[in-house]
Amino acid sequence: MQSDIRDSYSVQIFETSAAGNSLTEIQSTLPNSDAISIQIDPRVRHQSILGFGGSFTEASAHLLSSMSATQRDRILRAYFSDTGARYSLARTHINSCDFSRDHYAYAMMPGDTSLEHFNIEKDRADLFPIINQAQTISRDGFRLIASPWTAPPWMKDNNSWVGGKLLDAYRKTWALYYVRYVQACADNGIPIWGITVINEPHGNGNNWESMLFTPKEMTNFVRDYLGPTLEREGLGDVHILGYDQNRAGLKEWVDEMFKDSSSAKYFSGTAVHWYESTYEVFPLELQYAADKSPGKYLIQTEACVDAQVPRWEDDSWYWKAEATDWGWDWAPPEQKYLHPKYAPAHRYARDIIGCLQNRVHGWIDWNMVLDRQGGPNWASNWCTAPVIVDPVTDDVYFTPLYYVMCHFSKFIRPGAQVVTSASQNPDIMTVAAVNPDQSISVVAFNPTMQQHTLRIELEDHDVFVPINGQALQTILFLPR
Repeated sequence: MQSDIRDSYSVQIFETSAAGNSLTEIQSTLPNSDAISIQIDPRVRHQSILGFGGSFTEASAHLLSSMSATQRDRILRAYFSDTGARYSLARTHINSCDFSRDHYAYAMMPGDTSLEHFNIEKDRADLFPIINQAQTISRDGFRLIASPWTAPPWMKDNNSWVGGKLLDAYRKTWALYYVRYVQACADNGIPIWGITVINEPHGNGNNWESMLFTPKEMTNFVRDYLGPTLEREGLGDVHILGYDQNRAGLKEWVDEMFKDSSSAKYFSGTAVHWYESTYEVFPLELQYAADKSPGKYLIQTEACVDAQVPRWEDDSWYWKAEATDWGWDWAPPEQKYLHPKYAPAHRYARDIIGCLQNRVHGWIDWNMVLDRQGGPNWASNWCTAPVIVDPVTDDVYFTPLYYVMCHFSKFIRPGAQVVTSASQNPDIMTVAAVNPDQSISVVAFNPTMQQHTLRIELEDHDVFVPINGQALQTILFLPR
């Protein structure tokens, strides 16, 4: 017979739902014979968590800088303070990306192989001050990953911001470029925890900044240039993450990156994106990558509701299967099935839980802040972010996606270990983790329209929890 869980733990329950809850604390309920069993076994532990968070883009930084000091502080506290989402993992871009206001790089003089004219002033305008302000707000700090979308055009075979490959003659210079960037960030009080070699090495349909690599080309560049250069310059502790594109292509990349110790020693892990499907997590690919690189990181570095102009102050839209992604229009016929319409809140909850169930160590959203158009964005690549602002009226809209992110980032902390959890009902997705302070976070997602009661079974205790239809919950067990 189960004992009262309150003898060993105090329990807090938080829910975000289509019915209107936004990280709202709710109470447990009486035992119910029809309750769905969720079994948690904290003795069986899996991967450790690096963290959760979002990305500092020039678009987000420019918007935050355009808001009043009060609203800017409010947004950054919502993301980084102890009373907010407590983001612990973040990403930014090296040189410009589609979510920049224009093209730029830090070394624009052709032939400057020693990077004598390397200049980071562009990022000192908006991007660095916003990161610095977030640092002052975050009590625990956060790890920052930086990704280039492209080298400066003069280093590439097509002399363009879009597409093309790195010229062999500039491989040494491009490796040094990362060093100069990391050093410049450090000079501005911003430590870089890790870098990805390039964002989306398959390209992006030649729509915005990109630079192409094959698995072999990227691996050889890291083995022969990037890894040794960072090491030689005293930056060997900067983590190099390979790949950095959709999960469906993982196998060929990790096979090459980790095929022998000469290259594997320089890769700290693999970065992936979610854009291959609006619903499929690709568990077999994630597990294959984890098995191929034991002891290495597997990090989801980018995700967003793409190809959509944000809905302003319309919470209900985020819970309806009305959103479409790039693949709705552009995926080849044989891949259309991967891109049905979807509910944005469902996609976030489902993907984060699915990643954690399949050995992913961290999960990073894309832009933290966008405007009502889904920009600013030089490429007109409009997307949605968890926080939408109107800089003209100084208004802020925290979408349901912000609260979905909180369920993970606020309650599953760096150093937590994912533990075994199992749901009696296949419609209810769950994941659980033991935090460094020994609290246990259980996240449950009910995508159905039906209200249920969950029976959370932990060791020899249980607690009964009511969950709304279309709801995400975090059940936090705090040891007494």
